Amino acid sequence: MKKLIVSLSILALTFTGCSTTDDEETLQPVEGEITGSITSNKTYAFGNYTLSGIVTIESGVTVTFDAGSKITANAANGVDALVVKAGGKLIINGTASQPVVFTEPSATPGSWGGIIMYGDAPINGSGATTTRTSEDGLNLPYGGSNPTHNGGALRYVRVEYAGKKITDGTSEMNGFSFYSVGSGTVLDHLVSYKGADDGFEWYGGTVSGTNLISFGNYDDSFDWQDGWQGQNNSNWYVYQEGIGNFGMEIEASNNDNAYFPKIANITLKRAPGTVTEGGSSAAEYDAIQFKKDGNGDFTNITITGYTTSGATAVRIQDARTNTNQVNTGKIKLTSVKINDGTSQFAGAGTLSVNFPTANYTINASATGASLTAGNWATVNGATLIK
Repeated sequence: MKKLIVSLSILALTFTGCSTTDDEETLQPVEGEITGSITSNKTYAFGNYTLSGIVTIESGVTVTFDAGSKITANAANGVDALVVKAGGKLIINGTASQPVVFTEPSATPGSWGGIIMYGDAPINGSGATTTRTSEDGLNLPYGGSNPTHNGGALRYVRVEYAGKKITDGTSEMNGFSFYSVGSGTVLDHLVSYKGADDGFEWYGGTVSGTNLISFGNYDDSFDWQDGWQGQNNSNWYVYQEGIGNFGMEIEASNNDNAYFPKIANITLKRAPGTVTEGGSSAAEYDAIQFKKDGNGDFTNITITGYTTSGATAVRIQDARTNTNQVNTGKIKLTSVKINDGTSQFAGAGTLSVNFPTANYTINASATGASLTAGNWATVNGATLIK
């Protein structure tokens, strides 16, 4: 009996030891390379991966990244980007404490092409076209008739040092680019950090984004065209430093749309000494610019630091936008707080702008975006929420 008890005890310890070792092994990040076209469903477990070249998620394919993963591009090997083609899905399951980070080792803005997603939601391009060709150098078509297109779910994702300018410099990629992406797609807790072009850009579509940070991007922090009409956007945060153009550049490709996007809780901040890409004389230093029939409904906005001589909080760039959008009430900015004496709004040149009374309102109690700090919004030990 004693021998049996001893044997069982040894056996129990053996199994316990194996279990502990297995648990420890499962916590270790895996290593791997991501390259080429992904043609079958794939899950990338928690790990460290290199991104080599233009990686495409093909139609009908779902690709998933687990929380805490790190994906590293490298400018030395050419143009890198992660592209979701129409019909494909990208699911990134980051968390506040374990975001999924896409980065580049040189920490140089413009080192790679960021995340690019295509869908088949409606667009309204120049000349009222329903399809267009992308401006990212891939020359892919976008546009469609499916407003609820689902391209997956991006949660707690940070893209660093993107905004690649390719070929002759006329084709550009952003931190995040959304071409005709639909409302079935989830965009939540995303960071575009120190890219050489726009932080986020929408090309038509109906998708919305919540809890978005654009930090230190060289061109515009948020930009859209082609009749983007997301309706459930909230908590957008901009911090511009060093180089940066408009906080928000808003246009509708010269189409007087009956609809407009809606965004609640916006913070726009520009650090002292920040200049535009072309230098201060480029006059792209306003907090918000509307042009080419751009419109929208914005509420609870705080604006700080747009104090360069000649700058204003809201710029109406052309007479057409003033006539079609301002005067008809399709641009609404309510509960605006300007913290440092920047003028409320102005027209370009001698253009006279007068908002209908209820469509531009000042509120000293406006709070702007409300975001919770954490690893998802921390780079090199510094929080991005200033």
